[in-house]
Amino acid sequence: MTENQNEHIWGAFGQTIRGAAHERNDLPNQDSIHWFPKQPGKYGPPLVMIVSDGHGSAKSFRSDIGADIATRRTRETIMQLLKSEIITSDLSMIKRLLDERLPRDVVINWAKAIEKHLKENPFTEKELARLEEKEGPAACKNVQDQPKIAYGATLLIVLLSSSFIHILQLGDGDIFSVSDTGEVTRPLLKDERLIANETTSLSQDKAWQEFRSSFIPLAGSPPALILLSSDGYSNSFKDEESFLKVGKDILDLMRTEGPRMVRCSLSDWLKDASQSGSGDDISLGIIYREDAVQPIEYLDLPQQEMDSEECSNEFIEDNSDL
Repeated sequence: MTENQNEHIWGAFGQTIRGAAHERNDLPNQDSIHWFPKQPGKYGPPLVMIVSDGHGSAKSFRSDIGADIATRRTRETIMQLLKSEIITSDLSMIKRLLDERLPRDVVINWAKAIEKHLKENPFTEKELARLEEKEGPAACKNVQDQPKIAYGATLLIVLLSSSFIHILQLGDGDIFSVSDTGEVTRPLLKDERLIANETTSLSQDKAWQEFRSSFIPLAGSPPALILLSSDGYSNSFKDEESFLKVGKDILDLMRTEGPRMVRCSLSDWLKDASQSGSGDDISLGIIYREDAVQPIEYLDLPQQEMDSEECSNEFIEDNSDL
């Protein structure tokens, strides 16, 4: 990674919750979220946040597994890339690498992991019978011919370094940034193909061609916050304006109450949103610039001390393979 004399310190946390409708219908949480570095007191850059949302269609009956594999394999792919390739001050070269190579590597590695999982866990008669009952024999044959469909999922990625932010998105979901003044912006143009429940997916052939991307050099004042969420969150609000207001609200809370309060409250907030809104699973990841959110009363405390106490309801990520 390139170095920056004015390098900021960044932190991250996130949460995923099983949707209210999924609880009622005894369905699993089909979302997955990962970020690194994860350990309290260890911060970026570099810092990476990844969110995946498994499809809810009957054909994608293993999408919870597909989403989990997506976040884990994407994390591994980016870690390897950070170790090997991005050691240059040429931002145009880094952008080309991240735009062209990273999506392809992510999709190929996901597909290999899906193939391995399917080989070790073939579709069961019960899974196929349930699909045939819901959507007929043609749907069942379609999945048997193209088994990746069963694992279909979307993918959101933010990679933050000392000199740039790189954003990648495949399918629905939301990524937006919040400035120091509370202004909320979307770094990616809307994909007009995402209508109703239709979305691009990791399960498509040559899915790397469907990624949207944004490369943002860090000049001037970087964002105070970057937020990533599965579409279950935005679908829980009455309109776009109400949803985007969440960004400023979280920034204000982090400034008055501190990052830990927001982190410890996140699970309850998302459960309330699902129950009163979409009923869907919800994942929300938050990347924050330390100097932009630190409450006045905490300014003299080391960051590790601020974050050392864990929340009783905090989502704990398995980092045993790091």
